[in-house]
Amino acid sequence: MEDKPAKSMQDVARHVGKYPEHAFHFVREGLSYSAETVHGKETDAHRLLQHFLAMYHLDWSDLVSRYHAGSLPEPVVEAINAAGGRENLNRHVDGRQLCWGLRDYSLQRWGLLARTVLESWKVTSTGDFGRIVFGFIELDMMQKQADDKLEDFEDVYSFDDAFEKGFHLGWSESPGNESE
Repeated sequence: MEDKPAKSMQDVARHVGKYPEHAFHFVREGLSYSAETVHGKETDAHRLLQHFLAMYHLDWSDLVSRYHAGSLPEPVVEAINAAGGRENLNRHVDGRQLCWGLRDYSLQRWGLLARTVLESWKVTSTGDFGRIVFGFIELDMMQKQADDKLEDFEDVYSFDDAFEKGFHLGWSESPGNESE
């Protein structure tokens, strides 16, 4: 089997066409942030297992099936056990979870400028996050679950509600009366 050259962020940005490379870096970083928020910190065992899956073009369900069949190499079984067992293997986040994670990550990173930064990259809705994610998937740079679909990202929230109405600065009504 011949190894294909690794794809770059530039490749996926060119493939999708609408968004600049920065948007793809942001979504990739935001996916890590979201997975950590939902599942906790990634362990060395999880990284080893992800490498094994990528090397053999498997997904997490294949890994579980092979685990039950007893057909995995011993170091992989040890990594599964170190990761907390087969029920703690999959660090998948669905489209809705990812959209909310990307919102939180962008607010943490840019505060009130989050929406402005995203819109400067032509990201104006949660559907845009989905198109970026599926661009990665189409180039085998991310994996999806069997039931994941682009529609999962549509209308998760409006940017008006998520970035404007819900942002509270914590200031009192009257300047100088912070103790009220």
